[in-house]
Amino acid sequence: MLLELEFSFNNPLTVETKYIFVTGGVVSSLGKGIISSSLANLLIARGFKVTIQKFDPYINIDPGTLNPYEHGECYVTVDGHEADLDLGHYERFTNIQTTRANNVTTGRIYQSVIDKERQGVYLGKTVQIIPHITDEIKRNVKALGNTGKFDFVITEIGGTVGDIESLPFLEAVRQLRWELGMNALCVHLTYVPYLHAAKELKTKPTQHSVKKLQEVGIQPDILVLRTEKDIPVNMRRKIAQFCNVSPDAVFQSVDLPSIYRVPIAMHQQHLDECVLRKMGMPVEGEPHMEPWCKFLERMESATKTITIGLVGKYVELQDAYKSINEALFQSATYNDCRLNLVSIHSEKINDENVDELLKEMDGVIVAPGFGSRGIEGKFVALKWCREHDIPTFGICLGMQCMVIEYARNVMGLTLANSTEMDPNTPDNVIDLMEEQKSVTDKGGTMRLGAYECQLTPESTVAKAYGKTIVSERHRHRFEFNDSYREDFEQAGMKCVGTNPQTQLVEVVEIPGKRWYVGTQYHPEYSSTVLSPNPIFLSFFRAAIEYHDTQK
Repeated sequence: MLLELEFSFNNPLTVETKYIFVTGGVVSSLGKGIISSSLANLLIARGFKVTIQKFDPYINIDPGTLNPYEHGECYVTVDGHEADLDLGHYERFTNIQTTRANNVTTGRIYQSVIDKERQGVYLGKTVQIIPHITDEIKRNVKALGNTGKFDFVITEIGGTVGDIESLPFLEAVRQLRWELGMNALCVHLTYVPYLHAAKELKTKPTQHSVKKLQEVGIQPDILVLRTEKDIPVNMRRKIAQFCNVSPDAVFQSVDLPSIYRVPIAMHQQHLDECVLRKMGMPVEGEPHMEPWCKFLERMESATKTITIGLVGKYVELQDAYKSINEALFQSATYNDCRLNLVSIHSEKINDENVDELLKEMDGVIVAPGFGSRGIEGKFVALKWCREHDIPTFGICLGMQCMVIEYARNVMGLTLANSTEMDPNTPDNVIDLMEEQKSVTDKGGTMRLGAYECQLTPESTVAKAYGKTIVSERHRHRFEFNDSYREDFEQAGMKCVGTNPQTQLVEVVEIPGKRWYVGTQYHPEYSSTVLSPNPIFLSFFRAAIEYHDTQK
């Protein structure tokens, strides 16, 4: 039975929207997104309506055109916005859906201001960083709050204090804190390093980080200290004294075995209570964390280990397939198992080594992506998985590779390919979508966001979802070529999911296999801690069954 948490129970308090800003110092990648998500989790569990947004200081309009080596995973919201991967954390921790309004970049801010200037909105005034850029940032910060739907809007400011790119955002935060009074609060996440040679924790980087923040006019209300070692109480008092923060507003975020333990660790230190007190709100009772705690109990009590191979060309990057990794971890937990995720680089698979690389796997996922690099390795892996009848899941490009491999090795179409890889292929079983053929711009022009899919009754996926109409998110330009549909059906690969409006093939499977499914959409984007995606759960159950038969 899945653990579902109704976060929307009635809250007796009616409050003016409160704004919480989360900034970071010393170094990047400290986990501002995890702290923001954890705080949102706790406030939601107390009955408040909360949303989180990320402000990124780069000039790209969105991360959609950024290489995974630059930015990790590109996350997609339900309304079709290509977003920062932290929005995935927001959704996984809170069970809420984010939209375009939850992720804003410097590029979007400047584009909006320049568009207004061209339209004459500024009445001939000289357009400047202050007030025009900062006003646009402030407008975006308050846009979600102005809807009247939220008690709290948490805004994570990307980058590190001291970065030149972040200065307009910090100036906007300074102005908002002055304008909003007790309805605004700043949480500053900083780093307390441990010097192994001296065997000491060092507070000086934190002091300098806060001083940098103070130089732009922002005094943090709360400090969260990221650390590998427990910080003694006396040292936390010292930090409070030198940073002008009350001692009860200094918290530590020590390395934990799982990011999903962070909300509990923050609550144990009373972070949520401190936020409420500082914003003039009553602190009553405890947050409703039982479902979250039950998930953690299942996670920690699991003993059986299931090995899943992830085949992709970015597997050496920690965050390139973040949502897939987390969806698999959630599915493992709900199946009372531990996940052993093995990264397999698709450029390094060939006919000679595929058996050695895949023979210990209980299931294999072929990852999404773009371009031809590593594509032949995916075909080799899929052929081996199909012939050895191992549970196999292809996502987006992974699904397209399933189709191409089947066409080549089962249907005899030896030159079958996608026109993305070979524009001159005689058998374009995967082809550019019709509406994409006139598109020249790269950014934000793919088929993006949530679309409905009609599933064939009694198919593997329909059984997984428990229904025949689902909605999942997309990010692609190429599609299954419908003119080959009858040939594939006759050869044994069934098209079991289609879009009701366009008849675009969304899901393929081979019914005779244990579990061999490809989805054009990305189900990993909609998998959260308290509502894991059903198709991932089904895939994992198949991997468990396969594991048990191999004993």
